[in-house]
Amino acid sequence: MEGQALFAPPAAALQGPSAPPVSMFDSMPGYEGTVAGGGGGFLPPPMPAFPVPQPEPGPAQPSWNIPSISEDTARAAFVLFASGKCCYNSGPAKDGVITRMDAFNTYRYRLETFTESRSTEWSHEPYRGQPVDAFAQPPPGPWDVPAKAPTFFVEDQQIMKVPYTSSTKPCHVCVGMGRRPCKDCAGAGNKVCWVCNGSGFRHGEDRCHHCSGRGRENCSRCQGKGSMQCDTCHGQQQLLVYINLTVKWTNNSENYVVEQSSGLQAEHLSKVSGKELFRDTQYLVYPLVGFPDPAVVNAAQRLVHDHQGKYSRTSRILQQRQTIELIPVTKVTYSWKGKSHIYFVYGNEFTVNADDYPATCCCTVM
Repeated sequence: MEGQALFAPPAAALQGPSAPPVSMFDSMPGYEGTVAGGGGGFLPPPMPAFPVPQPEPGPAQPSWNIPSISEDTARAAFVLFASGKCCYNSGPAKDGVITRMDAFNTYRYRLETFTESRSTEWSHEPYRGQPVDAFAQPPPGPWDVPAKAPTFFVEDQQIMKVPYTSSTKPCHVCVGMGRRPCKDCAGAGNKVCWVCNGSGFRHGEDRCHHCSGRGRENCSRCQGKGSMQCDTCHGQQQLLVYINLTVKWTNNSENYVVEQSSGLQAEHLSKVSGKELFRDTQYLVYPLVGFPDPAVVNAAQRLVHDHQGKYSRTSRILQQRQTIELIPVTKVTYSWKGKSHIYFVYGNEFTVNADDYPATCCCTVM
């Protein structure tokens, strides 16, 4: 009847599944656990074909003495610190009298284990004539696919198609049609007229001029076609399905800072650099020996053992590096207006910590 709105059928039954079915992926030898999207997990490396080189003792140990900073350096760092604080009066830094300076030996041991890990997942893209090579020959194993040469201790990632795994399949989303029902009009090509609200009339018996009394108007999203190009296959109807290999290089770094009795909180030391006293880089490093602080020796032995055991199970260790930094920490005692106070100067940057600075004020931002 003229003026009666025509309602579109639901489009849900016309839409394909959002996730690809399992049958879409071929069974590839060596990749049986690979799934779509979520990946197949990290693949353990194969046993080495050649004997693993054994770690060698590190370079000769240097002298471990700490040079003390001068009183002028300590004062200059304190003045610079106070001048950078809007609420600090510069009087204590400029006029305070240094009465004592105590240097503390503080060491930071760092172990870096540079690893390569590999994972796989099924992937797909619109088929536009790309090479199809599945089953031409068995695909190489995940650890046999050549990757670029990494830069040691620099994290990176490379994603590539596994050779001889590419095949074509009908698009699972549009069921090989190349188009999908329009969501705005549910595939009808038209929808309820917004002017007359589907009645076909505006005032009384006045026919709606916007929809010519139909009660519906052409869908602007699909231009009245009722369907849109499939977003998955981009209208190609077929997908190229293949296995993606992700090669990831990770620098696994762990630090140990020796507890020191200066009173400075250890977390402050993570923000500064020190003087490098020792560096040893090998395929596998040898646990540290001969260092005068037994805490550093014990930490080095524990971390080397942990790293070589933990990372070799899920990845391939390519290189290890261990370093020892000397972080100078100087506790400065000074007198100002008859009272004694302290501050710390630490790191190569001569960073200052003064929690009890005696001349501060409250700042108000207007």
